[in-house]
Amino acid sequence: MDVRRSLLVSFAIVFLAATSARGADHVLVCYGDSITAGHGLEDGQSYPDALRPLLIAQGYHYTVLNRGTSGATTKDAVDDLPSILALHPSVVIVEFGGNDGLRGLPLDQTSRNLDQILFTLQAVHIRVLLAGITLPPNYGPDYIKSFNQVYSTLATRHHVAFVPMIYKDLINVPGTIQADGIHPTAKGSQILAKTLLPALRPLLQQGK
Repeated sequence: MDVRRSLLVSFAIVFLAATSARGADHVLVCYGDSITAGHGLEDGQSYPDALRPLLIAQGYHYTVLNRGTSGATTKDAVDDLPSILALHPSVVIVEFGGNDGLRGLPLDQTSRNLDQILFTLQAVHIRVLLAGITLPPNYGPDYIKSFNQVYSTLATRHHVAFVPMIYKDLINVPGTIQADGIHPTAKGSQILAKTLLPALRPLLQQGK
C-alpha cells in the first residue's frame, strides 16, 4: 500500500468511527467534474439538481450534494477525497475521467486514481455508483476502447453499481448538448439524472 493510500485509509477509519457514533446518514454526494458541476448552466440546472425531485417522487429522502468541479481530473478527485468523506455520505456517484482522456493523460494513471477513489469509499462502507464517459471519435478507436475499458474493469473489480456511458440516452436527442459539444444542457441534465436513477436506486434507502 503506498503512502497516500495509507493516509486516505487512516482518514477513512476516523470518518467511519465518527459516522458510527452519529448513526446512519441519508446524504448522496455527486462527485465529479464539469458534467456534474453544471458547467455553462444556470443555478439549479445540473444533473444533481434534476436528481433531487426524482428521488423524492420515489420515496427517497436524501440530501443531494453537488461536489462537481470544472476541469477536475482523477488526480484532483483523489486529492479532494478527505473533503468528501467529511460530508458523511451514504452514497457517492463518482463521475471523473473525461478530463484525463481529453488531455491524453496515461490511462494507467487514470485507472490507479479511480481505483484509489473506489477503494477509499468502500473501505468505510459508502455505496458507490461509477459513472463512465467516453471520448470524441477523433481520439481514435484504439485509445477510446482502452479508455472505456478502464471503467468496466474497475466496476468489475470493486463490484460497484455502474453506468458505462452516462450520455447514452442523449445521443441524437436535439437540445441536450451545449454548443461546445461536450457539456449537457438543462434538458440534457434531466436526461442524465433519469439515466443514472435505475443503477442508483438499489443503493438507496426509502423513507426518512
